[in-house]
Amino acid sequence: MATRLSEVILGTFPRLRYEPTAKRIRASLGGNTVVDTLHAYLIWEPHRITPIFAVPEQELQAHLAVPERPAAPVEAHPFAVRQGAAPTSFDPGTGFGKHTTAGEELDVVMAGATASRAAFRPEDPDLAGYVVLDFGAFGWLEDDEEIIGHPRDPFHRVDIRASSVEVEVALDGVTLARTNGAQLLYETMLPVRYYLPPADVRLDLMKESPKRSVCPYKGQAGYWTYPGSEGGLDVAWSYDRRFVDAAQIHGLICFFNERVDLTVGGVLQPRPVSPWSRPAG
Repeated sequence: MATRLSEVILGTFPRLRYEPTAKRIRASLGGNTVVDTLHAYLIWEPHRITPIFAVPEQELQAHLAVPERPAAPVEAHPFAVRQGAAPTSFDPGTGFGKHTTAGEELDVVMAGATASRAAFRPEDPDLAGYVVLDFGAFGWLEDDEEIIGHPRDPFHRVDIRASSVEVEVALDGVTLARTNGAQLLYETMLPVRYYLPPADVRLDLMKESPKRSVCPYKGQAGYWTYPGSEGGLDVAWSYDRRFVDAAQIHGLICFFNERVDLTVGGVLQPRPVSPWSRPAG
């Protein structure tokens, strides 16, 4: 019997997962090195879809201490990975402190700087001697390159292909874009994204948003809002030129398939289920 690989991957989400990385991983706090290691792991806590780093505790150049402050409420963003499924997974915006496996939270202490509850020691024999570090609490390098957002997943791929198919975007009956010059972005286990030339987007109907987000594969995104619809908040985005890997989409505009009426080659597309299915706000 054949196995659909995506179902295998989804089936691992409830488990604590790890994978060694050959990259040199460095974390810093206040300009000082917290760790510099060739022995890092990528860690996915149960129901998390993106990895973070675990490092050998003995290689830390900082002290781990029992937290001085009580745990603060953690912002969590659950979502369903399949149509009709319960929202049991957590998207990348969910705070580090939302731990889904047993373990101990710790402060990371250096001379003149403390990162509160920024380390987590899992209670798992396969991870003995390792601590997980809060990505957002430190500056990070893979080899000699800065990384943002979260570590790149070695089992996650982004491919971009040019297409002449007609793509039309509408919301509440108003056409916001139409083009035959889209760049199609294929990303593992996510909907196809259609990046459109700005000249083919009704930017006169939209306004720039203060919202920003980061993607470790594509860079920093700025957003646009369509004020003519209640569902138009932060409905489209465009990436800066930070990453050479995403050069084909720099300056192009993409709409959330989940929130607009997207017609491709004359066929209205179903709105997909993803971490971005819920309205912005």
